Amino acid sequence: MTDSPHWSLVIHGGAGSIERHRLTADQDAGVRAGLGRALDAGVAVLRAGGPALDAVEAAVRVLEEDPHFNAGRGAAFARDGTIELDAAIMDGRTRAAGAVSGITATRSPVGLARRVMEASPHVLLGGEGAERFAREQGLATAEPGWFATEERRRQLDELLARNADAFDIDMKYGTVGAVARDAAGHLAAATSTGGVTGKRWGRIGDSPLIGAGTHADDRSSAVSCTGSGEFFIRIGVGHEIGARIRLLGEDTQTAADAVMAEVRALGGTGGVIVTDPAGAAVWSFTTPGMYRARATESGVREVAVYGDE
Repeated sequence: MTDSPHWSLVIHGGAGSIERHRLTADQDAGVRAGLGRALDAGVAVLRAGGPALDAVEAAVRVLEEDPHFNAGRGAAFARDGTIELDAAIMDGRTRAAGAVSGITATRSPVGLARRVMEASPHVLLGGEGAERFAREQGLATAEPGWFATEERRRQLDELLARNADAFDIDMKYGTVGAVARDAAGHLAAATSTGGVTGKRWGRIGDSPLIGAGTHADDRSSAVSCTGSGEFFIRIGVGHEIGARIRLLGEDTQTAADAVMAEVRALGGTGGVIVTDPAGAAVWSFTTPGMYRARATESGVREVAVYGDE
């Protein structure tokens, strides 16, 4: 991006083997519409002068409610047929952060992550403890069936039919996230996911790990990641991008591309969305496609799915 917008917002709905022949016309249209609604929700906050933290939460909440994406309703099934949700949020102004993992009943994992940040002394809560905290906070819940969709169940059945011990690292329908720079110059990032189809043993990916899948620091950047989380964890992708910007003086696109090249060199795939103190709105991905969208105060508005867009 060559402009320097006052506020900016970038969102993603996952990266992976997203190609035209893999999506039906209805799926393509549904994904684009969902990204557009999430973008509108975040933009409404920023346009009104609201904080980046509110904008990224608003955008991610929309994606959590949309079954086209692997977060909240429409999340991937674990190997045992359950759905376990992870999320994180971070305020670049103070570097305060909140995260949750292994959520099964709270309707908005990102909303719970923010409550962890603001109403507890902790950063990361997991499993039943996190659900108990959510109940104490009076957050909305949903029955397990609300999160489930037939398409996700079909993906699990297909995976297990091929190899009962496998899990899906294809990430065709991955994590969702948002990053923003607000009118006051502050940054924020949020990420939410159902993980990978067929995951086992309480597996946790990069999404709820601050500095890996989610990171925000007003001195450098706000980052949300999607892809093969084990590699993003090993590199500390979110923090690494910010460090390259802050300490090496790299521009945001160069830093994002360099770290994604490192992920690929280790054998991982995926993508990132990034904004910075100047309001750059960039993405970088090593997969055939990435569900993504961005908007800036200068009038940029873009929704894209495939790599050649």
